[in-house]
Parts: sequence; structure tokens; C-alpha cells
Amino acid sequence: MRINPESFAFMVLLGLLAAVPYSGIDINLPALAATGSTFGVSASDVGLTTSAFMLSLATAPLIYGPASDRLGRKPILAFGLALFVAASFGCALASSLPALLVCRFIQGIGAAATATTFAIIRDLFDGTAARGRIANVMVAVNVATVIAPTAGAALLAAAGWQSIYATQAAMGLALLLVVIFRFAESATIAPSARLVPTAVIDSYRRVLTHPVSLPYILVGAAGGAMVFAYVTGASLFFVGAVGLSPEQFGLIFSACSASVMGGAFLDGQLGRRGISSACMLATGLTLSAAASVVLLAMTLTGWMPTVPVAALLMAVALGFGLSAPNVVSATMQHFPDIAGAVSAAAGSIQLIAGAISSGLVAACFDGRTALSTTVVMAASALLALVLYFLVARPADRRLQSQTIERLMRAGSMPKSTAS
Repeated sequence: MRINPESFAFMVLLGLLAAVPYSGIDINLPALAATGSTFGVSASDVGLTTSAFMLSLATAPLIYGPASDRLGRKPILAFGLALFVAASFGCALASSLPALLVCRFIQGIGAAATATTFAIIRDLFDGTAARGRIANVMVAVNVATVIAPTAGAALLAAAGWQSIYATQAAMGLALLLVVIFRFAESATIAPSARLVPTAVIDSYRRVLTHPVSLPYILVGAAGGAMVFAYVTGASLFFVGAVGLSPEQFGLIFSACSASVMGGAFLDGQLGRRGISSACMLATGLTLSAAASVVLLAMTLTGWMPTVPVAALLMAVALGFGLSAPNVVSATMQHFPDIAGAVSAAAGSIQLIAGAISSGLVAACFDGRTALSTTVVMAASALLALVLYFLVARPADRRLQSQTIERLMRAGSMPKSTAS
């Protein structure tokens, strides 16, 4: 029996699928030192496995997206999850760092197939319904982000670092079985659709030249850069400069993740009550930008007490939670036939922007202040705000006006409806 797309169980499935890449990063972080000890290398060397995972996570969707548009979401998900399971077992059995690096790269290729989650939502839902479900998926992803490091630490203490990868394999296998036996194909595939290079190139050309989708992709990329700057810089500042314990920093990190969840949940609830996507997007972007600028001003004055800084970071996260579901929805709404390609392009560009911002924060960290973090966060947040108000929103309104005019000229829309 297939899972009903309208059911709670279906939303849980989408949430778990979307959480696979993020849990694949966070659950391994507590085990870097222990893994390095096994192989006789440093924890920073083992950290390259995370880079390998993220590299494949950023690039593989560029193939999966168009493939899922032409072959269907289900076979792509099944292939990716099967590869993720096999690579996870390979990681658990790795006897050297090079072997682990290769397996982590392949594991990322498998995990990247779950990027089709948002395309599945676009296949089945539209408007407020899609926005609400995207918000629910974001809540699930952030729950995984909060839980994963603690789960990884517990597994490490109980059975060693290999058990972390074995657990990922077991979770991937469970999802694979559900996808095979309980998930019904969501994409509508044209009989003439073919997976050829020219078709793939044409899909990305359509996305990257669209007057509305491209600006929203860039808004999302700037927002992602802001979040990656926080993720990289917050630990450097709070633990490395302020001297908080990892447990104390963990509380701040969890509070910020909870703020993202709260923002996404609130957006979904307000959407059901008729609050427009544009309103929530503007509110979220403005809140994140304002809080980031205040953090930068505090850094420049040298006044950075822990509690106010943590509160402002939570405000940034809340704004991101309010805006992100609406950015995703706006990005994908114009391309129902190639939703996979849109999702892949947006996700890859966001990860690239995040990698750049993360690298800038780490490279410019002075060991004493949060200057590199707050500069990159404020610049990214302001860029997202400017791109939305000066580029994306006007382009969206122009396209809507042009659509209404075409319908009126064609006689298919009464003038009173347009007004």
C-alpha cells in the first residue's frame, strides 16, 4: 500500500530523506579525533572526509536533477539510497584514511539523491500547500541537525566510530525499503523525454536565464552563505576565543537550530492563515540582516557579551527559518516540468556560496574576535535583502503583470478578476 501524499507519514518520509545529507555531516563530527587515532593521522586530516562528502553533495545533484525529471524521482532516490548504504558500510570497514575519503565521497554522491525532496513537493503541491510542506521539511532537517552530533557522540562512546557509519547504513536501508515499496512516483514524465546532454543543458539554461527563478536562487545562495558563515565562525569564536566548553557551545548551537525550526513552523502556520509568502520573505530577510548588522557593530566596538550575541544569532536563525521556505517555493514555482533541475541548481549554488563564505570566515579568523564571522554574515544577509527587494521581487511582479495582460488579451480572464 502506497503512502498517501496528504498524510503525516508522507511528510515524515520527506523530512527523513531531506535530513540524510545534513545528518551525514553532523553525526560524524564527534568522531574525527577517534578516527584519526585509528589511522595514525590528525583530526584535521580526517576532517577532509567531510570536505569530500560535501564536494560530492554539491555536484551530484546537477546530474540527479535532470535525470529525475526524465526518469522519475523514485528510481533516482532508490539508486542514491542504495549507493549511500553501500558506501556507509565501506566507511565502517575502511582500513586507511584514503579508503575512508573515497567511501565518504561516494557516500555523498548517494546522499545527494535526496535533493529531489523539494522537487517531489513541487510535483504534488502548489502555492500555500507547497510552502507549508517545505517549512515542515526544514523543521525535520533542523531536528536532525540538533540530534545528529549527540547521537554520534553516544555511538562513539558505545561502539567506536565505525558504528556511526553502520548506523547510517541501517537508516539508509530502512529509507530505501520504504521508497521501493511504499512511495509512488510523483513526477509526470513525458513519453518523449530523454536523458541526453542537450536536454540537460537546456534545462539548466532555462533555469539560469529565467528572470524570476534566477534572482530567487541568488537570494537563497546569499542566505545560505550567511548560515555557513555562522556555522563555521560561531564555534571558532565561542570555543576558541571566548573559551566556552563544547557543551556550552552546543546549547547555543541547539538554540539557533530551534530558532530556524520555529521560524519555519511559524511561516507554515501563518501561510495557512492567509499571510502572503512575500510578506514572510521580506520579514525574515529583514530580521536576519538587521541582527547581522547589529552583531557586526558590536564586534567593531569590542562589546561582545555572550548572552546578547547568542540572542542575536537566534534572531538571525529565526529570520532564516521565516524566509527559506518561501525562497524555495518562489524558485521552483515556474518550472513544474523540470523541478528536479531547478532544485539541483539552487542547492548546488547555495552550497558553493556556503563553501566560499565558510572558507573566508576560517581564513580570516584572527583568533580573538568574531570579526570575520560578523563581516561575512552581515554582507551575505544584506546581499540577500538587496537582491530580493531590488531584483527578485520587481521581476516577480513584472512577470505576474505580463501573465495577467496576456490572459486578458486572450479573453480567458475577466477584467474584474485581474483587478
